[in-house]
Amino acid sequence: MCGIGGWLTLTGDPPGPDVLNAMLDEIRHRGPDEQGRLDQKTVSLGMTRLSINDLDGGSQPYYNEDRTVAAVFNGEIYNFRQLREDLERRGHSFRSQTDGEVIVHLYEEFGETFVERLNGMFAIALWDGQDLHLYRDRFGIKPLYYGVYDGVFYFASEVKCLRKAGGFTNRLNHQALRSYLTMEYVPSPDSIYADTFKLAPAHRLKITSGELKEPVRYWQFPAFTADSQESLEVWAHRLREELKASVKRRLLADVPLGVFLSGGLDSSSITALMTEICPGQVKSFSVGFSEKTFDESSYSRAVAKHLGTEHYEQVLHPQMALEIIEPLYDSLDEPMADAAIIPTYLLSKFARRHVTVALAGEGADELLGGYPTYFAHQMAHLVNWMPAPVFDLLRGLVNRLPTSRKYLSFDFKLKRFCSGLGLPDKERHLTWMGSLPWSSSERFLLHPAPQAYRLTEASNLGLVEKIQTLDFHTYLSEGLLVKLDRATMLTSLEGRVPFLDHTLVESMASLPTAFKLQGMDAKRVLKTALGPALPKEVVQRKKKGFGIPLADWLRGPLRFLLDEYLSESYLQGQGLFHPRPVRRLVEEHLSGAADRRKSLWTLLVFQRWWDKNRPV
Repeated sequence: MCGIGGWLTLTGDPPGPDVLNAMLDEIRHRGPDEQGRLDQKTVSLGMTRLSINDLDGGSQPYYNEDRTVAAVFNGEIYNFRQLREDLERRGHSFRSQTDGEVIVHLYEEFGETFVERLNGMFAIALWDGQDLHLYRDRFGIKPLYYGVYDGVFYFASEVKCLRKAGGFTNRLNHQALRSYLTMEYVPSPDSIYADTFKLAPAHRLKITSGELKEPVRYWQFPAFTADSQESLEVWAHRLREELKASVKRRLLADVPLGVFLSGGLDSSSITALMTEICPGQVKSFSVGFSEKTFDESSYSRAVAKHLGTEHYEQVLHPQMALEIIEPLYDSLDEPMADAAIIPTYLLSKFARRHVTVALAGEGADELLGGYPTYFAHQMAHLVNWMPAPVFDLLRGLVNRLPTSRKYLSFDFKLKRFCSGLGLPDKERHLTWMGSLPWSSSERFLLHPAPQAYRLTEASNLGLVEKIQTLDFHTYLSEGLLVKLDRATMLTSLEGRVPFLDHTLVESMASLPTAFKLQGMDAKRVLKTALGPALPKEVVQRKKKGFGIPLADWLRGPLRFLLDEYLSESYLQGQGLFHPRPVRRLVEEHLSGAADRRKSLWTLLVFQRWWDKNRPV
């Protein structure tokens, strides 16, 4: 696991040697063990290494036999041993035992399409003496940014590296800001900066003869056809075997490994399979909350005891979270409003005392239909026959309900449900999942911009499958995986996600809807597959996200952020937001008239980012 960065001259003068040093210094947390670089007249490649495999011999850049091809790489190639065996039969020789060295030899053998043979998570930069090639993994587990400034092409794992480039254009992307206000993150290929971009998941990019080509998709996301005639038991057996194989691939390391164990079905299933593969050797990590309505630690302890893991638990007190909020968000490249990054970061920091790699459950809900919103969409379709005035009346009545301060309270969920009634499927979903509604986020902005993200309907998919696909492309790739990457890598911990093995995703694409969701019974196939290995109370419990008591904190110890960043004087001086609608959100939340935590936190995270970076 590493951070990568570099540059290639197009029409401008080459940067000085100190530029790459400054870029790599910004991502030392991603790889504190070693630095490596390739320097030529027109190109430089660099990396910071977190040693996972072949601790002594895995230095980068990687080279082929005659050093005509070089590559730097962030991630893990889980099938590298099979690839290496094939390459050795073809006559290639290796200098190390590390996974990433197969990249340069695969390129020699198969050209630009070699990436299709990789099973893993990765961001790759490869130089063949003439052209620079960039690659990003299929789901966007590992980040990769790029931009052209003063005639030089730059790339890096994080935007903070690119800010060290000469000519970096510190211009705000107003379209991306609008998307952020709705979605709580900036979706690819945009970034929050106007002239800086993300390479989208499952894409490759080529720079040749001084020309930046259009990114090319190298892998198509499978269509969720849900058309299988096989039984639930057959599907459960298949899922168990393929998920176990995926977990086993992700246990490849020369350093200690563990698992994030929340006590939910997803992480518990991964833990169960790990204990089957490595009995008596699994370390599990969880955080509890002093606020009981947010605490799930009893479930993680029950799973750990049942499976016999070496369990570590840390109780999260409000003061611990409050002390790291500002430095944590100051370290982020782009505004990202998922407040769950706070406990995820603290969990990562805690786990890093004992292990260097941790497996996590991201991707299971999107793959197997685990979110309550999937059921809510089905309910919304049942009432879609009602005319708009009835929707408005219903929303008005529901909004009068007293506002509870409990986590995911009934009134919060009911108000959220009513907010999406009458909308098209995808717009309704983004309204439920995000902060400021898709259709009305524009009214908060002094400089309105079109939505950068385009909503497209896949009419050939069923309702649940349509929303699953949307979640994979948005909430998972652009939100959850970014949260996991930043939280883990800020602590020099590598996070691995077994549910996102692309062979598993392709295999589950035709899983029938009823085996994912039947009424409110979600992830039926996973319960059938791993339920017998887990405590009954864990299998039967309702889905509960990784939350923090943000609503109360904004009325108490974090209120100073509202007073500082959302005051009328600050907003007027900033010149981005209309003060009146923002002030209304603040007043409704502080008075208890409504729970505006998501909208307010989304605004605050942006304001903190803007104040630190001051884009123009």
